[in-house]
Amino acid sequence: QVQLVESGGGLVQPGGSLRLSCAASGFTFSRTAMTWYRQAPGTERELVAHIFSVGSATNYADSVKGRFTISRDNAKNTVYLQMNSLKPEDTAVYYCSANVFRIAYWGQGTQVTVSS
Repeated sequence: QVQLVESGGGLVQPGGSLRLSCAASGFTFSRTAMTWYRQAPGTERELVAHIFSVGSATNYADSVKGRFTISRDNAKNTVYLQMNSLKPEDTAVYYCSANVFRIAYWGQGTQVTVSS
């Protein structure tokens, strides 16, 4: 069955960096687009970054463009989110998602807290 497991979250000071990982299994990862979402308390879930399967083209939310980088390693069935120049407003639970045969799957999420 489809499984997505996020890791790499934690507490970081403003201006710091974190790299999130999402290990995928149960589907053909190399042919599947992957997406990172986040949700802060009291807010709606928002799309952060997206990476396509063919050519690994990427899209980013305006709020993270230039600071975050999404990438994938098909040999490891893993998608990454490199987060630099972190701001307090980046604090949220971060989820990776895959659409497999028109069904959306999410991992359990990993907490990112940006605070002094």
